[in-house]
Amino acid sequence: MSVIDDSLDKIEKDREDTAQGNSTRAVHGGTQRRKAFNSLNTPIVQTATYTFGDTQELIDYMERKTWGDGDDREEYGRYGNPTVAAVERKLAALDGGEDAVLYASGMAAVTSLLLSVLPAGSHIVMTDDCYRRTRQFCLTFLKRFGIETTVVPMGDHAAMEAAIVPKKTRFIISESPTNPYLRIADLEKISQLGKQYRVLTLIDSTFATPVNQRPIEYGIDFVLHSATKYLSGHNDLLAGVVIGRSDRIQALRDARGVLGGIVDPQNAYLLDRGIKTLGVRVRQQNATALAVAEFLDQHPRIERVWYPGLLSHPDYAVAAKQMSGFGGVVSFEVAGDLKATSQFIDRLKIPYIAPSLGGVESLIEQPALMSYYEKTTEERLALGIKDNLVRFAIGIEDSDDILEDLSQALRS
Repeated sequence: MSVIDDSLDKIEKDREDTAQGNSTRAVHGGTQRRKAFNSLNTPIVQTATYTFGDTQELIDYMERKTWGDGDDREEYGRYGNPTVAAVERKLAALDGGEDAVLYASGMAAVTSLLLSVLPAGSHIVMTDDCYRRTRQFCLTFLKRFGIETTVVPMGDHAAMEAAIVPKKTRFIISESPTNPYLRIADLEKISQLGKQYRVLTLIDSTFATPVNQRPIEYGIDFVLHSATKYLSGHNDLLAGVVIGRSDRIQALRDARGVLGGIVDPQNAYLLDRGIKTLGVRVRQQNATALAVAEFLDQHPRIERVWYPGLLSHPDYAVAAKQMSGFGGVVSFEVAGDLKATSQFIDRLKIPYIAPSLGGVESLIEQPALMSYYEKTTEERLALGIKDNLVRFAIGIEDSDDILEDLSQALRS
């Protein structure tokens, strides 16, 4: 390595040491100062395979003599890509982890993680308000491999501890905030239980983002995001990421080469571009969501509001302790039945009726129809989903416009 390269590496390291703010990390975190072709943005390396100059270069690579020299050298696209690797470094820096591994979707991330780590006959403890597809995977698919899952009430740490089976339980899994009631996991308590019983801990931090919450700082082993949501921020790609300790992440990266849940370099580039505005987007979404929650909390046609930034939320104290912002999603119950709630949603002019969250456009949905349409009212109630429940994912539109839109829909 030349003197110039050494100097550049030192400058880059010094630069990362000073990149402490969320927005600074989102733009510069984990990013190489000098990129290929002196490009400002990370280039898209659109290739499925990689070449070797001669046999000795191939041998050096196979013997790992050239690994870690900064060139992101690979042999085949399923094992890695320089564009993807650049985004992984940025995501690790954002969440305060040593390394990150990127997947084709959030579900590819969680399923690959569990399939890679869990042996047959092991056991999982999971909180009940986790994403329903994650619950479905654990309770249905993993059961085929003799892996059992115990679901415990969110916030009941005594039940969580009681559910742990020594030498058999391998994971404690929770989401924070949860979907759709925005419950907040006490990260410190979950981390303590994991360390006490030598059980790995996983937090799905999709709703929080690294701007509002950094579970690794509380001792959580793995942090997961559906990068489709806030990290991308534009509703135009699918991706997922797991962040954690470097040796554990490298094992997941090796397993990804077998399981195949890789992300396309074009999507990785779009994700990198979206992440750069994460801080400014999330701060505005936090502010608007809090204003919306406070407005709805005082409205006579709203029965209940679920938002961790309100004193009425059951986990307000925990959220205030471990979150720097309360997120951009507000869930609430309209005074009325299934039809009346649908009529309210149809009167809104700004949000689109759609699943997902975290993008620049506001999205709204009635979970009873969007996610649980095939179930009866009674079956939905058994799952905690009311017919009059609404989930509002705030975009970056002006707060006053969103409040006025809600007001006119409730008036009419």
